Amino acid sequence: MIPRYALAEMAGLFTDEARLGMWLEVELLAVEGWAELGEVPAEAAAAVRKRAPEVTAALVAAVAERERVTDHDVAAFVDVVQEAIGPPEGSWVHYGLTSSDVVDTAQSAVLVQAADLLLEALDALVSVLKRRAGECIDTPVAGRTHGMQAEPTTFGAKLALWCLQADRDRDRLRTARRRIAVGKLSGAVGTYSHIDPRVEDHVCRALGLEPVPATQVIARDRHAELLYACAAVGTTVEAIATEVRHLARSELGEVEEPFRAGQKGSSAMPHKRNPILSERLVGLARVLRGYLVPGLEDVALWHERDISHSSVERVVLPDACQLTYYLLRKAAGLVDGLVVHAERMRATLVEGSLGLVFSQSVLLALVSSGMTRDAAYRVVQRDARLAWDGRRPLRAVLEEDPEVSLDAAALDEAFSLERALRHVHRFLDALQEVEG
Repeated sequence: MIPRYALAEMAGLFTDEARLGMWLEVELLAVEGWAELGEVPAEAAAAVRKRAPEVTAALVAAVAERERVTDHDVAAFVDVVQEAIGPPEGSWVHYGLTSSDVVDTAQSAVLVQAADLLLEALDALVSVLKRRAGECIDTPVAGRTHGMQAEPTTFGAKLALWCLQADRDRDRLRTARRRIAVGKLSGAVGTYSHIDPRVEDHVCRALGLEPVPATQVIARDRHAELLYACAAVGTTVEAIATEVRHLARSELGEVEEPFRAGQKGSSAMPHKRNPILSERLVGLARVLRGYLVPGLEDVALWHERDISHSSVERVVLPDACQLTYYLLRKAAGLVDGLVVHAERMRATLVEGSLGLVFSQSVLLALVSSGMTRDAAYRVVQRDARLAWDGRRPLRAVLEEDPEVSLDAAALDEAFSLERALRHVHRFLDALQEVEG
């Protein structure tokens, strides 16, 4: 991941030092597991732990140099670690293991840490969406379908729906975390031919993982599920950002992204306050979704294992976790600092629509007065077009129409914003069960 979109907390999990550090911990735990069974002398296991090298940039470089000879990263790593520990104890490192025992188990441990960071960031997004939904539940805004004004809603209703979607994302991510919190140290085809299952139990227990049956590798549907959870989060963020972009357009001006002192919206036009953060989030969501298909394609491997998944995962798993974390952190800031122009929303809804957003209310009032639905529909459709073309309020056109028999009280009821939004607090009721 390029530094621009890599936040330190998440990026730190995927450095070369962190990767080799987790490999080393798996190797050391395996030696200690063997020692518990009496296969490795206890003093030898203690010496291996004591003399294990610190994973620094220098060790990473040494492994890379050795890999130029072995053309195998885990073999190079084992060679360097064994040499650092020294004989005879160093020979116990990697005893009975195959490379994927180390790589897959270590990767699972890292992905669990990544999922915990993602859940923390998702908690923050859900919380701010829930709070702002309550703040804006009585802020009327034009509901739009097909990009056209439809009927009144409130900005709080929009926020509440996003909150509910983000909460579902949280459920998916929690499930994906549980699926990926697994390890295996069962050898070349998963049959424990050269390792005792109790060693696997020891290592997994120390890392907070569950031992699972496997081939040479952990089944990749688990990783694909994590990638789907990340892609779903990105799509939710995109939905929020897309709405902000639409409502921020000059013709509407109903919301604005937070704008810091000293910030510039355009290098050429000083008046601009472009929705650059929302646009960035939409673009990164596209990239994030792109990681899901390779993850799904990694599920079907040849026989008990090939390495067609390996190169893919070196890119898509770190990048997906880092992008998702970035999107969540930035989306929470966007929602928290979003400027809501309630007066513009109301003006666009009421005056700007010329009252056309109440057309269904008028239709139903006419039907209630005894007119057939089709006849009522055609009257309101005609008068709505006359109002729009003439830039006149729909109510005024209706009052002049001899086919409309509604009195002033009935029209007041039909054009009542309060009546149209009388049930909007049900959105908040739905948030009562949402944690945050």
